Amino acid sequence: MPTPAQLDVPIDMGAIAATLHRDGLLGCPGAFAVDWVDRLREDVEAAYAEARAREGGAVGRGPQRWYVEVHPEALRGFADLVDHPWVQAVCETVLGPEWMVVEVGFDVPFPGARDQPWHRDFPSPRETWEGGRLTSLAFNLTCVDTVEEMGPFEVAPGTHWERGEDFEHGMFPPRSDHPRLQEAAVRKYPRRGDVSVRSALTLHRGTANVGEASRPVLVLGVDAPGAGHADLHDLAVTAAYREALPAAVRDHLDCRVVDRLVPIVQKHTIEGLVMGEE
Repeated sequence: MPTPAQLDVPIDMGAIAATLHRDGLLGCPGAFAVDWVDRLREDVEAAYAEARAREGGAVGRGPQRWYVEVHPEALRGFADLVDHPWVQAVCETVLGPEWMVVEVGFDVPFPGARDQPWHRDFPSPRETWEGGRLTSLAFNLTCVDTVEEMGPFEVAPGTHWERGEDFEHGMFPPRSDHPRLQEAAVRKYPRRGDVSVRSALTLHRGTANVGEASRPVLVLGVDAPGAGHADLHDLAVTAAYREALPAAVRDHLDCRVVDRLVPIVQKHTIEGLVMGEE
């Protein structure tokens, strides 16, 4: 049964597969209760403060923009998110029944954050550019109601199929591509309770935050078997926490089981985002 945090939303397996195949992204408005999101933001802000206070806890993704990875236990709503019927349906439809959560984190653009360069999160694997198969997904859940001044997320639909042979590090398209990406770009304005999913290969960027408020966004990274992105992260849970999880969450969690949690020192940095656009 759904938890009080999880709101009923339409689930159409065919539309999920078709839309992600065509566009590389898909949104689900109103998947969660607003008060649940507000509690999630409290946990995100506490984890951000802890991470910024130690070396390697938060990595820069551009001026006034930080990314922090956390263990599942840092977020009271982790199980609610992974166990949401829409999230489960998307993962199984696109990645198959043996999908695994490999990353939990959040991105925080503060006032003064600049436009990021267009990028994807890692180079395209052969399974995608040759085989036409998506092997990983990134779910995003906003902690605030997004407005233009906050620097909304911008994405170029359909670009997840581009091989990227001329992309720097396989991730950053040349500047000569920027005009056509800008022409195709769509800005997203999610509200609390909305969740979206995208291929991390779909070219995207955060835009400049010219307002007075931050725009924290939770990120959940999910892999198909063999995708290998767990090696870039270091998720861990305690044995007691793992045993208390619903089976539908526990069976899809790729992480170490430990006696005591140690804060994550991040492995996956994206050097090309540090300076932002010029």
